[in-house]
Amino acid sequence: MSRVGNKLISIPEGVNVNINNAVVSVSGSRGTEEFILPVGIKITVADGNIKVIRRDNSKPQRSLHGTSARVISNIVTGMSAGFSRKLTFKGVGFTIAVEGNKITMRLGFSHPVVLEIPEGINVSVTKNTINVEGSNKEAVGAFAAKLRDCKKPEVYKGKGIKYAEEIIRKKAGKAAQSSSAKG
Repeated sequence: MSRVGNKLISIPEGVNVNINNAVVSVSGSRGTEEFILPVGIKITVADGNIKVIRRDNSKPQRSLHGTSARVISNIVTGMSAGFSRKLTFKGVGFTIAVEGNKITMRLGFSHPVVLEIPEGINVSVTKNTINVEGSNKEAVGAFAAKLRDCKKPEVYKGKGIKYAEEIIRKKAGKAAQSSSAKG
């Protein structure tokens, strides 16, 4: 029994859900997004809720049931409230600036790192915080991961780009190891 797939998805005010054959179209204040339902999965819309139904109880159908329900839920949430990821950066001389649809980062390399911001994603930088926002959860997470990969946080001083909620466990350096060994 799928707990995730059986949950009702509530439709907030200002969001419209249309079903055309196997295509679910969700539109809201942030745009329109479509999702093609897998074979054997159906949805019904009633009383401001979406219910996802599977054809049978086979293992592939059960897995698609929960996955489809969460993808549709994420689309509905993205069209109403949107998603955001916060990253922080730390390092001597690290600067990050947004110019048009490009983000330019000076991260201690001999050259600046320039990334193009995908369509539908907004990036803002204040002090040492990068805020990535958008209506597509997958795209927001993927771009935040791409930013983090440019300079992953290192474990000795914590320099680099990390998620705001991420905790970096710092290691003791050579000096700390050699002084404790002399004891």
